[in-house]
Amino acid sequence: MGFFIVLSILPFFPFLIVYWAMYGWKKDKRASLRTAMDVTTVFLIFSVSALFNLTFDSNFGFYLTMILILIALGLIGGAQNRLKGKVDGGRMFRAVWRMAFVMMTFGYVLFTIFGLFRYLMKQM
Repeated sequence: MGFFIVLSILPFFPFLIVYWAMYGWKKDKRASLRTAMDVTTVFLIFSVSALFNLTFDSNFGFYLTMILILIALGLIGGAQNRLKGKVDGGRMFRAVWRMAFVMMTFGYVLFTIFGLFRYLMKQM
């Protein structure tokens, strides 16, 4: 459990570990990048949720993240249904999962900078 917490606090470590392990195994940069993104998203979700909770003195960070992911699943599923007449669950989940990676990375950077700024302001 402690190892998971460390990787959640520093989510760029699992990204680098998975990327280099996959690249060493498959020798395919694109597949390595996608796999690293998919694995890191789990750690980013927990990290951003914790940073949200610390920033806003809340306990709702994880639930908010899950609600946003579920809303994105519903929106993409609805769009797939309208455009193609059927929903491809695998493509839908991959699209949302990769979007979650991008958004969680942005949230991680934003909340980290905000948290550091807030900490420095308290020290003055």
